[in-house]
Amino acid sequence: MSLQWVPVRSSDRPYSAAPKGKVDEDEAPAKKKHEIAGRGLIDLVFSWTIEDIRNNHLYKGQVNEIPDRFNLTKDYLKSFVLPLIEETHADLLSSLTSVSGAPSFEIRSINISKHHEYPKNLAYELVLGMRCFEDNKAIYEPEPGDLIALTDVMPKCIADLDRPNSPYLIAYVTGVDRYNPNHLSILSSRPIMIEENTQKNMKANRFVVFLTNMTTNIRIWRALNSHPEGKNMSLIKKVLQMHPPDAETTCLCEETHGADLYDLRTVIKSFSLNDSQEAAVLSCMGTSKCYHQNTVKLVWGPPGTGKTKTVGLLLYALLRMKCRTVTCAPTNTAVLQVTSRLMSFLTASAEYGTYGLGDIVLFGNRKRMQMDDHDDLLDIFLDYRAEMLFQCLCQWNGTLRSIIEFLEDPMRQYHLYLQSNKRSNSKEDRCQENDHKIEDRVMSSNQEKEEKNYGQNFGGKNTKKVWRKLVDQALKENKTNVKQVASRKGKHLKHKKKEALDDTSQEEQDAEDEDTLTLTLIEFVKKSFDSISQRLKFCIVNLFTHLPTLYISLDEVKKMRQAFDLLLLLDTSLNGLHKKFSKSEDQHRVHDSIKWSSRRKDCLQILKSLPQSFLVPDFKDTNEVKYFCLDSACLLFCTSSGSSKLHVAGEFDLLVIDEAAQLKECESTIPLQLPGLRHAILVGDELQLPAMVKSKISEKAGFGRSLFERLVCLGQKKHLLNIQYRMHPSISSFPNKEFYNKQILDAPTVKDSSYAKRFLHRNMYGSYSFINIACGKEQLDIVHSRKNMVEVAVVCEIVANLFKEFTRKKEKFSVGVISPYKAQVYAIEEKLGKKYARGAETDFSVRVRSIDGFQGDEEDLIIISTVRCNGNGSVGFLSNLQRTNVALTRARHCLWILGNEATLLNSHSVWEKVINDAKKRRCFYNADEDKSLAQAMTIALIELRQFDILINMDSLLFKNTRWKVCFSNGFWESVATIKNTEILRQLLTLLEKLSSGWRLMPNKKTCCYVLDSSSAFLEIYPVNDLLNLLWTVDIIEENSHYIQVLKVWNILPLPEVPKLAEHLDSLFENYAVDKINCCKERCLERSLVVPIRWPVNFGSATQSTGCEADSAQSLSKTFASLRITDESGASASTSKKKLKGKKKIR
Repeated sequence: MSLQWVPVRSSDRPYSAAPKGKVDEDEAPAKKKHEIAGRGLIDLVFSWTIEDIRNNHLYKGQVNEIPDRFNLTKDYLKSFVLPLIEETHADLLSSLTSVSGAPSFEIRSINISKHHEYPKNLAYELVLGMRCFEDNKAIYEPEPGDLIALTDVMPKCIADLDRPNSPYLIAYVTGVDRYNPNHLSILSSRPIMIEENTQKNMKANRFVVFLTNMTTNIRIWRALNSHPEGKNMSLIKKVLQMHPPDAETTCLCEETHGADLYDLRTVIKSFSLNDSQEAAVLSCMGTSKCYHQNTVKLVWGPPGTGKTKTVGLLLYALLRMKCRTVTCAPTNTAVLQVTSRLMSFLTASAEYGTYGLGDIVLFGNRKRMQMDDHDDLLDIFLDYRAEMLFQCLCQWNGTLRSIIEFLEDPMRQYHLYLQSNKRSNSKEDRCQENDHKIEDRVMSSNQEKEEKNYGQNFGGKNTKKVWRKLVDQALKENKTNVKQVASRKGKHLKHKKKEALDDTSQEEQDAEDEDTLTLTLIEFVKKSFDSISQRLKFCIVNLFTHLPTLYISLDEVKKMRQAFDLLLLLDTSLNGLHKKFSKSEDQHRVHDSIKWSSRRKDCLQILKSLPQSFLVPDFKDTNEVKYFCLDSACLLFCTSSGSSKLHVAGEFDLLVIDEAAQLKECESTIPLQLPGLRHAILVGDELQLPAMVKSKISEKAGFGRSLFERLVCLGQKKHLLNIQYRMHPSISSFPNKEFYNKQILDAPTVKDSSYAKRFLHRNMYGSYSFINIACGKEQLDIVHSRKNMVEVAVVCEIVANLFKEFTRKKEKFSVGVISPYKAQVYAIEEKLGKKYARGAETDFSVRVRSIDGFQGDEEDLIIISTVRCNGNGSVGFLSNLQRTNVALTRARHCLWILGNEATLLNSHSVWEKVINDAKKRRCFYNADEDKSLAQAMTIALIELRQFDILINMDSLLFKNTRWKVCFSNGFWESVATIKNTEILRQLLTLLEKLSSGWRLMPNKKTCCYVLDSSSAFLEIYPVNDLLNLLWTVDIIEENSHYIQVLKVWNILPLPEVPKLAEHLDSLFENYAVDKINCCKERCLERSLVVPIRWPVNFGSATQSTGCEADSAQSLSKTFASLRITDESGASASTSKKKLKGKKKIR
């Protein structure tokens, strides 16, 4: 099966409708009939061989550093071209390197397109079959702009893409069928040999493998290669090189238009902005009124300073000023955030509900923007608006005329209905016909979308509540009608009463034939009115919501609102009539009939005053509606890449780029060239992370630098927002001092005592702390990213403890876990599993992301896992100041940093300052101070088989315990085979209790093998139902003393114990009698057994008449800190005095 090929259209042609049934790259009109946008870059990519792509130095020596200043526009644009090519090359290499995990499809068929032109336009049509699912492969949905590989095998490595019988072949997706997304139009890098006899078996031996999407790079390419004479270069020329501040001309336009802006300034001041925010908004408002020069303003918004609120209020003001503005950002997330903030201001101040939203348009890829999760933005989303307007504009005139005719003479409509029924030969057909008529009318109103439209606020505070209530009631009635239709199909309609002339009883009606399905007059009026009025109400709300104010006046909206209210009143009257007729209450029927008649006249009067049509073009499809909306909107929101679609949407006055410091300068050239633009406002913070660049060559050339950063470097003045509202002062202290030269003030709200939260007990869990993990283990994964499983264990233990505390207190809070390395993020996510919710709508949520992925976000509590743990102080890109700044400024109430003190101190980076600052402020802690963290770290080390760390005398297991514990190699070998974490916890609990001096009563021991020799004192303690811990007391010499220690031999099932006992018997035969006697000595301190020590020169240890607790030289506290359960007798405090009154036990 082949598809009609529709080319990707250039955005250089004036407004015209997009072709039906095909989604192309930009959905913008083409310059020529079959021109493919960005063909120069596509052909260049097609020209690369596999060897070229694998050559990391293909463009080395050709890519020059991007200058700070430029003399000519062409030099400016040209400086980005080679870095862009190199970045595209690096992106493709990265994709090919990981091709084994790339999503893929089977190919069902390949056909030559009717637009195929050899050798330059190798166009084909593909029909894809089943997705090729494997555990490591993502779900792939083809999109225009995708670069794909065509192969006859599922590739496991790059070499599989270029084999002797199947050379390297890639293609560019130029179109995807709107209704059949598996049908693709492609441009191939080489001719595809298609043989008739292979078409049937195509599914078995051809695959499409997704490599990358080139849409953004192609849009940048087109912006860089545009012809200056056909583009708006005013702002580009303005940023070539900045003039010193004293050379700038003073703008008098703000003073000239001061009176015009006075009322609006008063409104802005009512939103409780601080001085710096208010000054920024008012300054930008004044700039918008300047017509004699072009300007570029910088607004500097450090973390938490209310940047989004400031931008939202500026846009609110620009909307009121009717200043045509494009607002864009590097990512969909950033676009949605600023749009949501504007909508919150509009909702709070709306006088006429959703009227005026037609002047605002948000557009982009619905799936990537996850619009289904943003109901509050659906009314301004372009795709949804186009559907609503197209439907309502088509229905409006007919629906309005129908309800007017019906209300003018309902009796005539009823007679026509009766005549229609009489002409019907089949009673069943009549029933179905009635059903379909009502169903069509009701369902055509598209209730789900109507509900979302009706659900908006309408008018002032009290009026909005009433309006919402009325709309909800209309929706319920609509749903009721749908249910009635479904019910009618399943069974006969049972009437409680008939018309006055019909005196048949209910029982007789049920027995009668289906002629009784004919509606009574009141039933017909009610059902017909319901179906038509629902459709009209749907149109009313959608039209005044989605039409730009240029095409629907406020007077018309007021009349439409009045009509909506009267329709609801009429419906109420009809309901009353229906009830009264069924009860035969003649008096009330007369009263309600009069009320119905009066309201019907009022409704007819207002309905006849409504416009019969609107002065909009005669749209043929929703694509034409989209272009109309873009051309008519006052505020438009999109990504900077997506702004390429606006080159055919008329002229604009102002450009606002949010998160401008994260946007590559070459990408900002797309919106900067929009027609008519006079001014640009860049909002961002160059001290946070810039755009990501994959190519080291391009990165070195400055390809990731933003226009915001370059202008700052040139000395461009920037307006600072200087009060932060996010972080507790203990969190903001270090970033403010280190990155912002103490220019940022803490807002009164964050300094208030109520802002300080304590989510866990212990001092280390305060508002700010560094938690040292001394025994971490840094690892590389298969893609050379780093992880530290000991830190993973600590993170998960902290989260588990937080959740326990949450279940106890039931106080809502959110947790963010961030790390510089993706491997660490994946490891934490895997260990956490799906136990904790990820969404903000839950009371306890946990989000795990990389530092780069968390930029712009915030949570109540942030846990940073720094990962690095090595002997040379190497921390890699963790030393990046911008990345560190982002990591340290995401938390609202608490920030806990996990890391290895030694590594970070030796890094000689900003992290050395972080450690020293934490120590100076007494916010530095060791993880093993928390017993549960120490346990988690120990288990992690066991799982990693890091026994050398565990048996080290200064390690977790051997610090501060009453008894020194020695382990045999056999014990560690057995422990390494235990995969169950719970069993490991039980084992550690038992060891912790033994090291503290706790012992089982003799009658509770599992067993004791009493042999004829020295193994008679082998102890066997149960760990669980299957495993047992085998240990003895032994003697070692240390610091001129003999000291009792615990010797742990193994952990075994009971059947294997005799074999070990025999081995120990032969081992202990070599012990002297005095040593054996020393091993058998026992000394009690209350209920605990404590180790005994004897001076080496004291003589025979067995002759000692007293015992001395091993306190100074023995291990003392760590097993106490490793305690997992609170069983009685599990621990005791360390005593550093000689034991008195102790009882000797033989």
